[in-house]
Amino acid sequence: MKTSVISLAIAAGTCVVGMLSSCSEKRWQAEGTVTGAEGKELILEAPNNFGQWYPLDTVEIDSKGSFKVRQFPAGHPEIYRLTLGKESVYFPIDSIETVTITADASRFSNGYKLAGSPSADKMQQINELICKVVDSQGEQAVAYDPALKRALAELILSDPSGIVAYYTIFRRVGDTPLFNPQDKADLKMIGAVANAFTSKRPDDPRTGYLSQLYLSNRRSNGISAATDTIVANEISLPEIKLLDRDGKERSLTEEASKGNVTILSFTAYGAEFSPAINLELAKIYEANNTSGLEIYQVSVDSDEFAWRQAAANLPWIAVFNSPKHGAKNLLQYNVTNLPATFIINRQGELVERVDDITRLSSAVSRYL
Repeated sequence: MKTSVISLAIAAGTCVVGMLSSCSEKRWQAEGTVTGAEGKELILEAPNNFGQWYPLDTVEIDSKGSFKVRQFPAGHPEIYRLTLGKESVYFPIDSIETVTITADASRFSNGYKLAGSPSADKMQQINELICKVVDSQGEQAVAYDPALKRALAELILSDPSGIVAYYTIFRRVGDTPLFNPQDKADLKMIGAVANAFTSKRPDDPRTGYLSQLYLSNRRSNGISAATDTIVANEISLPEIKLLDRDGKERSLTEEASKGNVTILSFTAYGAEFSPAINLELAKIYEANNTSGLEIYQVSVDSDEFAWRQAAANLPWIAVFNSPKHGAKNLLQYNVTNLPATFIINRQGELVERVDDITRLSSAVSRYL
């Protein structure tokens, strides 16, 4: 159902491609081999301003299984991916280094190896630790295996402001998150990363979301302000102010202050998944609106006329994030793919992100 399928919430802050050449004349490079894929094409992709993946380059794997891609640096650490068919491998780039990738076409997305930079080496260690647990105990065990969590914590804390720490905090294995903000121990680790980003990367678009995620879950986990590691004042719900179908400006924080439980939905009405998502939202809205449920839905469609037609008969608040608004509203909620759905409680606090729409109804019922 998602326009971009990835096991974690990868950071969304990117340079516009057309501006990359002005960042530096030097380039980073990814090279390596893919056994069993001779003559096939690899697509190099990056996350765009709306969290979707777009192609940067296409390269043909030669007769020896080798490939090489080069790009200008984005100006900040980023995660990229190489896609072969329907499978992808993910790798970190900090600046202008060369990362090597060794993979097998028969298990491209889960059997690859990274090397060539400290970040690549660290991501490789993390991948190996996770694969070991998955192979022996299954995907769900990654959230509870104490040895794995200790090892991951050590790797994260060795560079908590690094892109790999962020990658690990939001990584999922299948449907299982490695770090769940509703778990006290996991939330403290999220707080450590948020603290590092706040201190060392205050202007990074990932920083605000990290802080919000930690602080909004701190109270429910019984973590007091005295033990709060975030070096910042407690922040409120990130604001969104956009026009609805009638041309009226609608404020998310204003709606969330009315004492209702609010579903914050990021979507695109022109996307293939949209009808199914809105059908599920309609069921939830009809069943719970009289009990104090509201929906604030942000559409990132490029065609405003088509958006107005689609939004005309919706019973909830539907606003339009036009191309001129850019990615700000998505970045502050770390929206890295669409659809993305959040729950705001009656106190106006962002309390949960729900990735599986089939579980949204039961999640909402916990806050009504």
